[in-house]
Amino acid sequence: MPNPLMYQEDDYVVLETNQPEQFLTSSELLEKLKQTLQQLEEEELPHDLKKIDSLQAQAEYLLNTSCELDLGPEQYLQWYAVRLEK
Repeated sequence: MPNPLMYQEDDYVVLETNQPEQFLTSSELLEKLKQTLQQLEEEELPHDLKKIDSLQAQAEYLLNTSCELDLGPEQYLQWYAVRLEK
């Protein structure tokens, strides 16, 4: 039987254009996603996010269903769940 610890997503490694990798908690990543989404124009949002009304809900949706946000040509924001403890 798998250990439930394997399915916890409390920490993430975040990769961003021209930035060193960062380790963020889920709440820190949620804030980063909200800030990034605020900077995007409506037409730049992924199609599935346009259907979601609130910024909070959009960021939560991304956190739970994706691992990257397209920010345009040669720009990226990616996040991957990591386990920092054994």
